[in-house]
Amino acid sequence: MRAFVFPGQGSQKVGMGVELAAASAAARAVFEEVDDALGQNLSAIMRDGPDDALTLTENAQPAIMANAIAVLRVLEQEGGIALADKCDFVAGHSLGEYTALCAAGAFSLADTARLLKLRGQAMQAAVPVGVGAMCALLGADIDKAQALADAAAEGEVCTVANDNDPTQVVLSGHKGAIERAIALVKEHGIKRGVALPVSAPFHCPLMQPAADAMAEALAKTPPSALRVPLFANVTASVVTDPAEVQRLLVEQVCGRVRWRESVIAMQAAGVDQFVELGGKVLGPMIGRSVSDVSVTSLIGMADIEVLIKEL
Repeated sequence: MRAFVFPGQGSQKVGMGVELAAASAAARAVFEEVDDALGQNLSAIMRDGPDDALTLTENAQPAIMANAIAVLRVLEQEGGIALADKCDFVAGHSLGEYTALCAAGAFSLADTARLLKLRGQAMQAAVPVGVGAMCALLGADIDKAQALADAAAEGEVCTVANDNDPTQVVLSGHKGAIERAIALVKEHGIKRGVALPVSAPFHCPLMQPAADAMAEALAKTPPSALRVPLFANVTASVVTDPAEVQRLLVEQVCGRVRWRESVIAMQAAGVDQFVELGGKVLGPMIGRSVSDVSVTSLIGMADIEVLIKEL
């Protein structure tokens, strides 16, 4: 069985999608449609930067989605591959969940771009700059990370935001609490704590205003039927009902990204091949979370052509 998975924030880089757009009309059409939907030349920022413009959450989120969907469209249109025939499940890391839902037909490309632009703006606006922070814990499993978060909180928000794999967990919350957590890593048997260059503390209760904004947006643009079942971030289990998908997308803004658990659950459901579209970020996490699976990353035309032959 095969799962198509879609990367999250941090996988953006200037020049993304350039080779694909040069080689494929299907890819170019995706970038043009996203530009039109947003009323901005996002593809130029993806192509030429500057880096700080691409890193802005409201640009990074739709850019990462557009890049992954461009890969998918090349597979579908030039490889003659229908997602529903070649893929048993989809999943995405944080914003990648929206990409996965777009791939599965729950949202149109234009709606996905607009939802992610809004999500990026709402997450940015939820907490004043400098109030929140995030850090990655290297050499930490979920139990060590949770104990550290509890110790560092001291009445402030300090929670597990992403359980990425058995060696990497991300904390999110108030800046002071995150700084205390980084200072306490050694006491908790954790190799290293690294402050993340993010503009807001994602996936923690401080994001409630953004969750409210997404609840409103998704009420106006609800998901439709999925062609392929989704493994949801906040439950690490299968969801197919659009109303349930809508509820979980709202929960996901403040909730934990249970990526490690999702990968384990997908393998338990029979998945032995993971295909990451538009990045090489999730592959290593998958490899550290489960064994006896194959992981393929698709970024450029050469990668896509190899997979088309396999499928």
